[in-house]
Amino acid sequence: MKPSILLTACLLLSAGTALHAADDPHQSVPFNPPKLPVGDCFTPLPGKSVQFHGYLEDYVQNNLLHYSKEKAPYADFVQFFRKGRPQFALGELWGKAVRAGAMYYRATQDPELKTILQKTVADLLTTKRANGSISCSAIPQQPDGNGGDLWERKYVLLGLDEYYRQVEKAPLVMQAMIDQADCILMQIGPPPKVGITEQGWSPNKIESSTLLEPILRLYKITGYPRYREFADYIIKSGGAAHCDLVDDAWRNVEPAKMGFPYAKCYEMLSYFEGVCEYYRVTGDARYKQAVFNMFRNVLQKEITISGGGGGPAVSGEAWDNTALKQTDPKAPRMMETCTGVTLSKLASQICFLSGDPATIDYIEQYAYNGLIGAMKPSGDFFSYCNRLNGAKIDPNGWGWTFHNFRVTCCSANAACALAYLPYVAVMNSQSGPVINLYNAATVQVATPTAQLAQLEISGDYPFSGAISVAVTLPRPERFTMRLRIPAWSQQTILSVQGQSLPVTPGTYVEISREWTSGDRIQMTLDMRCRLLSPPQGGARTGNQFRAIVRGPLVLARDENIDPAFADPVTIVDHDGYVAAIPTVRAKPTRHLQCQVPTTTGFIQMVDFASVDNWNGRHICTWMPTGNSPDGNKR
Repeated sequence: MKPSILLTACLLLSAGTALHAADDPHQSVPFNPPKLPVGDCFTPLPGKSVQFHGYLEDYVQNNLLHYSKEKAPYADFVQFFRKGRPQFALGELWGKAVRAGAMYYRATQDPELKTILQKTVADLLTTKRANGSISCSAIPQQPDGNGGDLWERKYVLLGLDEYYRQVEKAPLVMQAMIDQADCILMQIGPPPKVGITEQGWSPNKIESSTLLEPILRLYKITGYPRYREFADYIIKSGGAAHCDLVDDAWRNVEPAKMGFPYAKCYEMLSYFEGVCEYYRVTGDARYKQAVFNMFRNVLQKEITISGGGGGPAVSGEAWDNTALKQTDPKAPRMMETCTGVTLSKLASQICFLSGDPATIDYIEQYAYNGLIGAMKPSGDFFSYCNRLNGAKIDPNGWGWTFHNFRVTCCSANAACALAYLPYVAVMNSQSGPVINLYNAATVQVATPTAQLAQLEISGDYPFSGAISVAVTLPRPERFTMRLRIPAWSQQTILSVQGQSLPVTPGTYVEISREWTSGDRIQMTLDMRCRLLSPPQGGARTGNQFRAIVRGPLVLARDENIDPAFADPVTIVDHDGYVAAIPTVRAKPTRHLQCQVPTTTGFIQMVDFASVDNWNGRHICTWMPTGNSPDGNKR
């Protein structure tokens, strides 16, 4: 495209005008989206269908306003593509910011946010190089392996793709994605091209193979065979040097033993997001099983009670049997925020594919603890790691400072995870709506006969387990509504119009009936405090440890209100449940405070997410035990 035409087109794009590139070399090739051999069990609702109220909405709006709309330095991100980057992989930040912004726009339809996104997309497109790439590396240096060139171009594709899907289907944006992908195809592949597992900064070069996801997303829109063929090549290359990640997962290899010489969690999970798309495109059940095995093994061996993952090895960024090491108060940095964010996104893909409620149990666990617990009260930044004991907050990590404002890979990524919550809170199926999360919300959802139903989810969840769902319908209709019963809720009470229904923890309860406007579901989840022991084989550093979880909320002792926060205690429990007493909140940002009984009196605990340790104070989530009256450890 001639520079003058491109600039004019970009200026039109920034004004919100739909674009048609007259000299588009691919314009004569019509899109022919492939018919996928497998469909999803659940599907997302259209944009702005889920409007949160209260708890989660406060966090969403805080980050949307103060990061995505106010402080995200979009123009500075674009400059890396125009003038080069001073540090490897900084080109990822633009794609992460725009992907989060596009998902926020999907949820809110905020016109101010749309203008911001249009402007930065227009700005980025002016950086397209003569070979079609949008890259921080000049053409003679491409592909710039150690600089993270392919990783950066992957995030350009993801940012543009999300913009195209959620904000505006501008032809020039699609053309930029096609040109970007085609340039990659010219440079990367079997000999004499450069091999994809030869590109990247890590020892196993895993990051470049994460191109699998955006390439297949582009294939599903265009139907161009070359993108499917490139995806085949990535899969056959194994996903990393010296190993085959899909084969390892299919054979149930432990996550910590995958990806020699070390199992970098964030990038590995990102690759398996692409494997989900590959299963959709191929229908080969082996890839589905590999993803499911990977997810299950990660939950069992690598995830802590806050939903975080990534053990002490490689500064909290690699699988390291994290679940077994989470109680060690001397463990160095653990649980990179990017890991929980990417596992949440992978979990949503598995939920769409399989309808497995365990995926939403995980998303809830991470969202209510690790994710919002990492957010700075100002809403514009997230901790790089978010520990359970000691210094909870660790803002230091890879990133860059722009005009005294710091952006790291994790703070940019966490914005996307928050923006995804309305996307997964309620889904749809051929037989009817699927309610996953119980934060108060107003939901618009199409019924199987295409009526527009409204579901009003009300209550004070997650502080109270009492939840109500009111149904509004133009006319009566028989369909099935699914409600997730969390695995932790062992005593759930459920009724529809006063009629009690049986439920099983860790499943969806399916309510099939003729629904009428005014019908109401009443549910009470089991919010008793649960006393947890560490996984077998965990840290043994002089004392045993115990933790307390109330509903989905992990509790912790906070040095801000308890100077003896790290002292050993013996919690009084009855069959694993603790009769904690919720108390009046000490301040608006301390959401839940409980008096917890011990053998020597009560201690004060608050929900993990509310603990503000940005002031340098500390936290104790896995509490060292004292001796119980019978001499046993509690």
